Amino acid sequence: MSTPTATNLSGAVPLPQHDPTFADIEAAAARLSGYATLTPLLPVHDVAVGGGGRLFVKAECLQRTGSFKFRGAFNRLSMIPEAARGPGVVACSSGNHAQGVAAAAEILGMPAVIVMPRDAPAIKIRNTEGYGARVVLYDRRTEDRDVIARAICAETGATFVHPYDDPGVMAGQGTTGLELVRQLADLGRVPDVVLVCASGGGLTAGISLAVERLAPGCAVYTVEPAGFDDHARSLAGGVRVRNAEPDGSICDALMAATPGLITFSVNGPRVAGGLTVSDDEALAAVAFAARRLKLVVEPGGAVALAAALTGKLPLEGKTVVAIVSGGNVDDAMIVRALAG
Repeated sequence: MSTPTATNLSGAVPLPQHDPTFADIEAAAARLSGYATLTPLLPVHDVAVGGGGRLFVKAECLQRTGSFKFRGAFNRLSMIPEAARGPGVVACSSGNHAQGVAAAAEILGMPAVIVMPRDAPAIKIRNTEGYGARVVLYDRRTEDRDVIARAICAETGATFVHPYDDPGVMAGQGTTGLELVRQLADLGRVPDVVLVCASGGGLTAGISLAVERLAPGCAVYTVEPAGFDDHARSLAGGVRVRNAEPDGSICDALMAATPGLITFSVNGPRVAGGLTVSDDEALAAVAFAARRLKLVVEPGGAVALAAALTGKLPLEGKTVVAIVSGGNVDDAMIVRALAG
């Protein structure tokens, strides 16, 4: 399938104009070796999946920078030729991509500017600055982050690193799928279902490409917060649709307005469908992860686990993996979840 045109805001380092492939994911795994964490695949003993089934959690909250986003960011930045790295990189993010890009830039010796919403969790803003990036704040409802990023790129010549609609980013995220299939194989299992927290669709795309090659019978589902189910509606209708509001969920990491052009090109023919959970269900999954799995998980990173825990899909007899995609959460949100 041909890839829709992707925009590099700086124009300095053209984006690859093709859907990522399994070979791209393997190349990303080689680049990430020694930098990304091989995150554990944890059995969830507290949840019964009858008929010999089993639920597992892929704990990307334990990834470097606290989310899967480091994988895609480091892979994409590593692809920038050394001669073009001087002006640095610019990214837009509510927090997890921000931290991933900032950390990758720090490792590679590149300056980074991150455009973040003012209402992003304080821990995400603080951590991004801690990796040495300059943070520029904006208002989700009154300002356009792409316009801000474009101006910075024009002024500095920096390379824009999209949070999801970039083949290099998507290939990096796909290493999550590569790992989980191989980890299950060590246990004598093959995944039947993978549940993926979805915002722009980059993680879903990378995982769907990986399991298509390594476990072709596996069904991949997106999971989103209620009111921000653009993937579920887009997959059902076959065309990209937008969310009605720019904010309004505690799942701050999952509020992209619409699936990406490139991500939807990959996900449309490969993803089985989309599921939705409420904020309360996400919070309950945060509490479950803390109490039962001893994991610190943010609400947006918990929605796939929430879908499994609340029976959004029949899972009996299946080997199921829920991606716990991030754990960058303010203390107050953890307290709120545990008090629920």
